[in-house]
Amino acid sequence: MYIKNTDRPNSTGLLDEIEGVIQGHRDGHGYVVRDDGEADIYLPPNEMRAVLHRDRVRARIVRHDRKGRPEGRVLEIIERPPHPIIGRLLHESGVWLVAPEDKRYGQDVLVPKTATGLAKSGQVVVVELTEPPSLYGQPVGRVKEVLGEVDDPGMEIEIAVRKYAVPHEFSEACIAQARALPDKVRPEDHKGRVDLTDVPLVTIDGEDARDFDDAVYCEPAKVGRGKGWRLLVAIADVSHYVETGSAIDIDAYERATSVYFPRRVIPMLPEKLSNGLCSLNPDVERLCMVCDMLVTAGGDVHAYQFYPAVMFSHARMTYTEVAAILANTRGPEAARRKDLVPHFLNLHDVYRALLKARNVRGAVDFETTETQIVCDENGRIEQIVPRLRNEAHKLIEESMLAANVCAADFIVNAEHPGLFRVHEGPTPEKKEILRGYLKAMGVGMTISDDPKPAEFQKIAEATRDRPDAAQISTMLLRSMQQAIYSPFNSGHFGLAYEAYTHFTSPIRRYPDLLVHRVIKAILGKGRYQLPVLPTPGEAHEKLARRLAARAAAPGQKPKKVGPPPTRELLAWEAAGFHCSANERRADEASRDVEAWLKCKYMRDHLGEEYAGVVTAATSFGIFVTLDAMYVEGLVHITELGGEYFKFDEARQELRGERTGIRYAIGSRLRVQVSRVDLDGRKIDFRLVREGEEFMTRAPKDKGAAPASRVDGVPAKTSVKRAAKKAAGKTKAADGVKAAGKKTAAKSSTARKPRR
Repeated sequence: MYIKNTDRPNSTGLLDEIEGVIQGHRDGHGYVVRDDGEADIYLPPNEMRAVLHRDRVRARIVRHDRKGRPEGRVLEIIERPPHPIIGRLLHESGVWLVAPEDKRYGQDVLVPKTATGLAKSGQVVVVELTEPPSLYGQPVGRVKEVLGEVDDPGMEIEIAVRKYAVPHEFSEACIAQARALPDKVRPEDHKGRVDLTDVPLVTIDGEDARDFDDAVYCEPAKVGRGKGWRLLVAIADVSHYVETGSAIDIDAYERATSVYFPRRVIPMLPEKLSNGLCSLNPDVERLCMVCDMLVTAGGDVHAYQFYPAVMFSHARMTYTEVAAILANTRGPEAARRKDLVPHFLNLHDVYRALLKARNVRGAVDFETTETQIVCDENGRIEQIVPRLRNEAHKLIEESMLAANVCAADFIVNAEHPGLFRVHEGPTPEKKEILRGYLKAMGVGMTISDDPKPAEFQKIAEATRDRPDAAQISTMLLRSMQQAIYSPFNSGHFGLAYEAYTHFTSPIRRYPDLLVHRVIKAILGKGRYQLPVLPTPGEAHEKLARRLAARAAAPGQKPKKVGPPPTRELLAWEAAGFHCSANERRADEASRDVEAWLKCKYMRDHLGEEYAGVVTAATSFGIFVTLDAMYVEGLVHITELGGEYFKFDEARQELRGERTGIRYAIGSRLRVQVSRVDLDGRKIDFRLVREGEEFMTRAPKDKGAAPASRVDGVPAKTSVKRAAKKAAGKTKAADGVKAAGKKTAAKSSTARKPRR
C-alpha cells in the first residue's frame, strides 16, 4: 500500500527514507520505531489514520520540533502483520464494531452484521481485518473467535496471550509426539550414563512448584592441599527427549520460554515432559546432565566436569523447610529429614564460600523488594504481599550461578559456538545521568569512564545507612543495560563474570536446551548444528534488517573485532535475538495481566485513602506505591497544588517554585484512590494533605535526598517517553536483584527468576 507523498527535497538534498515499525499511542498519535535504533519519529494523529499499530512502514522526517525531536510522514506501508485484534463487540446506533482492548490501535474496527458469527454484544472477541484503514475510512473485519464475557475468570490471560501473540496451543504433531514418549526412564536409557541413584540429590523449590529441573548435593572434599566441597548440580536432561528439528522442538523454539501468569502457566514443553518425564520428581528415576564441581574454601571452582547421568531424587524440599532446618537443626523440620540434615549443612557451607567469592569478585547485589499476588479460585486478587528471600533461596541461587559459569567456560574452552547470557556495562548516556544524580545527591562517590561492577557495589554499601539508600540502589540498578542472549561473549557485568550462560532450566528456557545440546556435542567430540526451521519468524527478519542497517552505517563500531561472522554464527545470533525477544514478550504479557488484576482490585477501593511512598518523579507527576497493597499509581502534576512545579533532572524530583516543596523518591505521602482505567491499566491518586509530615521542603545544602526510580528520564524528554520509562518495570540484570531460584508467579504458580 502506498500513501501519496508531497514532500520536496530540502536545501541539503533529498530527505532520507527510513524503515521502522509503527507504535501507536492511546491518545491518537504514534511513533516510527526505527530499525537503525535512532530516535523514534513522531507521527501526528492525521498520519495515523491509514496505518495501524505494529505496521512496518517507510517514513520520512519532515521537521523537528522546538526540542529537536523528529516528526515524520508515512510514505509506504511495507508490511501489515497478520496479528488479530482483540476487543469488545459493541452494537451502537445500528452499527457493529469492535473496540480494541489494546488502545494503541487507535481505531474501532467495523464489523458487518453477517461477519459477527455467534458473538453477542459486549463479548470479548478476536477480529480479523478484511479491509485496512484509510485516510477517510475505518478498518473493517470479521469475528474470528469468541473468548467470552469480559468478567469471566481468567479472561485477562486469554486477552494477554493473544494481544502479545504468545503461542498457547501445541501443534497436533507436537502433541502426538509427546504422547508417544515413555512414561518413565527405561533400562536402555541408562546406556552411557553415570549412575547417581544412590547419591542423595534433592530438589529445593517453592511450595507451589510443579516442575523440578534442578537437584543439588554437596559433600566435603579435599581440594588440592586444602579443604573444600564437591558440589553436584543435576539438571533435567530435556535434550534426550526433545530431538533437534522434531515437532516438539519446533514448538519449543517458537515459544522460547514458559510464560507465567497468576494461577496459570503456558509451558514451553508439553505437560507430559514439563511436569512428568523431565521433571525431577521425588522417588523416581530421571535422566539428567550433571555439573560436578570441586569448590575451594575461598569459593573458587577449582575443577569441574559435565556428564549425563541417571538420578533418583531423595526428597522434594521447599525453601521454607530448608531454611527452618538451617536455622534449627533440632527442630521438627530437621527431625522429619534427619538423614538429609548433614547434606543441607554442607550445602550451606559451600554457599557461604561461594558468597565470599562473589564479594571478592565485586558482583552487584542490591536488596530489592519482590511482591507476590495472592489470588482466589476465580483469579481475583485477595492480597499483595512481599516475598522474602531466605538462606535456602540464596543457597540454590549461588549453586545455579556456579553451574552456569562452568557451562560457559566449557563452551568457550572448546571454541564451540553457543548462546551466552550477555550483560554489558552502562551506556555513555546512562553513565552521565548516574554521575549527575550522584553528584546532586551529595553521595561523594562516582563511577569511572570504564566502570566495574565493584564500583556500583561500593556505592551501594557506602550509602547503605542513608535514608535514601533504597532509592540510590534503584538508580544504580536502572543505569545498567538489559541482559540478552548472544553468541558473542561480552561477559556479564552485573555478576562480574567473564563468561556466563544459562544451563539450569531447560524445561522452561530454550537457550538452556541449546546449551545442553552443545555440551553433549563437545563431550561426544562432535559439533552441534542449529536446525533450519521451517519458518524463521519475525525475530529473524528483524535481525536481518538490523544487520543490514549495521553494515550500512560506516561510522558505527563493529560488534565483534575480527573477520565478518560466519553463516553459522549469524544463525546463532538469530537464535539469540529470537529468544531475547520472546523473553521480553513473556514479561510484557505477564506484567499486563498483573496490571489488569491490580486495576480490577483497586476499583473496589475507589475513594479510600492510603499511606504510600513516592517511587518515581517525572515531568508530569509522581508515582506513588501504597504501603499496604504494593500498588502503584500516578498523582498527576495538576493534583499537587496551585503552583508551578519544575522537574529537576539531576535530583529526579518535582519542586514547587513558590513554596520549595519537593516530591522525590522516598517522600512519604497520603493519597486517595481517585480513578481506575481498566483498559489503560492505569490507577490515579489524589494527594491528601494532612500536615507537613507528608511533604518535604527542599534543603539548602546538598544533603541526602531521595532518589528516583526513573531510568534517567531527561527533563526534555517527551511525556510519552517519560511515562514509558517511569511506569515500565525495567528488569534488573540477571542475578542482580535479590530474588530466589524459584518464586511464586504472582500467585500460586511457581516462577523462577532469570539469572
